[in-house]
Amino acid sequence: MLADLLIVNVRVFNSALKTFYKANVAVKDGKFLYVGSQGPETIAAASVIDGRGRAMIPGLIDIHLHIESTMVTPRTFSHGIIRCGVTSIVADPHEMANVFGIRGIREMIEAGRACSADMFWGIPSSVPATLLETTGGTVGVEEIDELLAVDGVVCLGEVMDYADMAANPDGRTNRILRHVRTRYPQLPIEGHCPKLVDVELSRFVYAGIDSDHTQMTVEEFEERIRAGMFIEIQEKSMTPELIRHLVDHDRSEHFCFVTDDVMPDTFVKLGHLDHLVRKAIRMGMEPEAAIYAATMTPAKRMNLRDRGRIAPNRIADFVLLNDVRELAVGEVFKGGVKAYDASEPYEEEPAERQFPSDFYTSVKLSPVGSADFTVTAPANSGEQSCRIIMVGDGSTFTREHIDNVPVRGGELLWEQSPYSLIAIMERYGINGNRALGLVGGDAIREGAIATTYAHDNHNLLVLGRSKADMELAANTVIGRQGGYCVVLGGEVIAFLPLPVGGILSEATLDELAVETARLREAMKRLGYRHYNPIMSLSTLSLPVSPALKITDFGLIRTKEGKVVDLFV
Repeated sequence: MLADLLIVNVRVFNSALKTFYKANVAVKDGKFLYVGSQGPETIAAASVIDGRGRAMIPGLIDIHLHIESTMVTPRTFSHGIIRCGVTSIVADPHEMANVFGIRGIREMIEAGRACSADMFWGIPSSVPATLLETTGGTVGVEEIDELLAVDGVVCLGEVMDYADMAANPDGRTNRILRHVRTRYPQLPIEGHCPKLVDVELSRFVYAGIDSDHTQMTVEEFEERIRAGMFIEIQEKSMTPELIRHLVDHDRSEHFCFVTDDVMPDTFVKLGHLDHLVRKAIRMGMEPEAAIYAATMTPAKRMNLRDRGRIAPNRIADFVLLNDVRELAVGEVFKGGVKAYDASEPYEEEPAERQFPSDFYTSVKLSPVGSADFTVTAPANSGEQSCRIIMVGDGSTFTREHIDNVPVRGGELLWEQSPYSLIAIMERYGINGNRALGLVGGDAIREGAIATTYAHDNHNLLVLGRSKADMELAANTVIGRQGGYCVVLGGEVIAFLPLPVGGILSEATLDELAVETARLREAMKRLGYRHYNPIMSLSTLSLPVSPALKITDFGLIRTKEGKVVDLFV
């Protein structure tokens, strides 16, 4: 038997049996050729590696993530995940789609073709996420047909607008779902349905959406499985209760681990999908079960039948571990070729201008002034009852709160209240929409923050305790064509440039991690109390995430999918 590579003396993870066993492994033409007891006496290989008794597992597979959430290009993202043992991903580029439409999706796909990791793609199904926001692009039936002809597209990305699906039988969401189910019946349809239960959940599944990756309790997890859903567990759902439930009950065919959104500094500090596997093991899950949930089940969910296991004719993506329980990555092989070695230097070369020139001039806003942050009240004086978006640490969900705010001369004196002002400004030059609201809870106590990294529409979002600081933060972001700016007392104390569409950086991951950590600390300095203040702020404009959010249309009560007034 002739082979390109022979790895001897390894403990191979067998996905079918969920166990490790001692074996030798041969690779030929980028695929596994043989797994068994035969060695060099039987297999003539151009290269032989002694595994020194280490564990060999398939390359990890992450089937639900957004590269844009890490604020980097596909090239940089690939460099980062390879060192974590992640060799295949399914990315949903709906952030770039919201900014640039189908051009953004195509550019992301093309940028991913030259990467070390295999990048598969989900077609963003909710662009815009709802019909209550303005975006720079849209995705409909025609765009879906066009993209499904592109190599590497494997699913319909997360369907998010339950309110539209439930209320409008002939609306956009149902038209897309009917089209996909009719024309592409084997295509996986990904879902996003936080807090849906009982009849509402059944309606969601009946429409053809059979997965969910949102934060959930054990009870919600079980109800989704009973309804026939596949569950993609991200870190914020990895509670002790859920992991214990998974340990005590065999649900291995019904779930996998996914990252969804990972900040650059967290990525560098903790890792990627490997971090979730490691965490699951530390929380009590057996390594075999945790590895299975990051290799075999995700591959099956996305019909990636050529990977996810170490067996003949499968893609030779594998990881040699220095420690199984710590999932300590020693070496990573992609298609039988070494792509990473923890004992050798692994540096990323900087790259600039990876996208078309107009992707760097996407913020179509003139400078703003303090008048843009003045709120006219219905009353002339006294107090005005207002709806408040309440932020809480531990979740990106919010709650609705009612409180009185002072009024003088017909102006809402929000600067004299316990609340911050939030402004959303449409930034694509389409309609000039603007909306104002109030934010309380675990958000800032002073200063201001502005960003174009505002899910999913990525309009300009400004949050502040003073008009002057809000003006400086907003104009800094506008002038720099996108980014994240923190201002305190008339001084910019942190700025993270995001020149590509106002949402991506072309810095290396390590460089961006340092800048992101600095941004996070600056937000905390303003009083933002949250485990992930960047994502918390950025999702205040996400109108499919409970419960009260804001877009350029106004305050959105997300479950009902309707605009509600600031004033009660």
